[in-house]
Amino acid sequence: MTIPSPASAAHQALPDPGGATPPPTKPAAHADAPGGRPPQVDALVELAVRGLSASFIAGGRFAQTMRAVRGPQRIELVREGQSLRYAAIVALGLARLGSADQNRVLGPLGLPGLVGAVSAEARHDADPGAVALAAWAAAEAGGAPDNGLLERLERLLTGAHPLPTVDVAWMLTAAVAGQSGGQPGSRLAGRIAQLARDRLLAAQGPTGIFPHALPARSLGRWRAHIGCFADQVYPIQALARLAGLTDDSVALTAANVAARRICTLQGPAGQWWWHYDARLGTVVEGYPVYSVHQHAMAPMALGDLAAAGGDDHGDAIRLGLHWLERHPEVLDDLVSPHWAQVWRKVGRREPAKAARKLSAVTTSIRPDWHLPGMDAMLPANRIDHECRPYELGWLVYAWGPGQTNAPAPETGD
Repeated sequence: MTIPSPASAAHQALPDPGGATPPPTKPAAHADAPGGRPPQVDALVELAVRGLSASFIAGGRFAQTMRAVRGPQRIELVREGQSLRYAAIVALGLARLGSADQNRVLGPLGLPGLVGAVSAEARHDADPGAVALAAWAAAEAGGAPDNGLLERLERLLTGAHPLPTVDVAWMLTAAVAGQSGGQPGSRLAGRIAQLARDRLLAAQGPTGIFPHALPARSLGRWRAHIGCFADQVYPIQALARLAGLTDDSVALTAANVAARRICTLQGPAGQWWWHYDARLGTVVEGYPVYSVHQHAMAPMALGDLAAAGGDDHGDAIRLGLHWLERHPEVLDDLVSPHWAQVWRKVGRREPAKAARKLSAVTTSIRPDWHLPGMDAMLPANRIDHECRPYELGWLVYAWGPGQTNAPAPETGD
């Protein structure tokens, strides 16, 4: 396959990998391999390495998404756009693999080249989330904090503009990575950590749920009370890592409370629901259910919480993983060994996020008020045949060699 230049990478169909691929083995529920790794994760990591190699763009970039579409004669996998955020996340994930797997994805560029390219681009990027992820990748995957990026984070946190909750959580995680091991620039990273920590804790709701933006009121009446799943797991991860580094008991308690709430609300088949009410700690709208939440984001955040001395939610992690194989909403597989992708989500058949918008409005008018008949009118039975590189990057990050995150439960004699 010819790797396109960035200018031609906006939309490119990739060749069918061809060949018959046997279906994945479906493990029994809660069956764990020796050492506590759920049995399906090794195959998922191998799939992710293959999938990431298809989404790589020369020069240290990754696609915005890989999409399966109907071509003139067959189904094609199309590479669309490019994303600095996703390149940074892939760098973090690949850092947990050996050099052979890194080179399968990156070729001669190598991991140091990818981290360097991400840092260089982030210095001039206006997206706070991309800057935070690049700073995190520089410290953790590159082995040295980038003080120029950290200085930008400090300016963002001391400014007057609202910030997305996810971005602030990434800033905190980047700052923790910048302090680990007595890294140079630890004072700057320490100031950033304090600023980000305080913003997150000030916004957390009474049941542990975080809103979508800091401050929440910046989103206006209809969305101020809403927090998505990402708004929960990234703060859990960041606060847990801070607690692990500094013995911050307040941060650990906040992470524990948030984790307990989302685990209490987890769906019966392991679904990590999408939108929550930060006031009440209830589900505003469950769908879409995103595959990356099931196989990567929940495991890595809850695993970091347990590693920091917080609660162990291994059962919830394993149940979420098994949803990939035993999803009640749809018949077709979400994991595609043929294309080396995990399809992005299961969502409703609806126009333009209608259920989420309606539920945000009704719960704003009256807490916990949902329109009757939503599931019948807008059934959740549609697979989005798309996979974004960050999803596979987080998968590798969560389950690379040595990562357990869901140790097998102890059994009695």
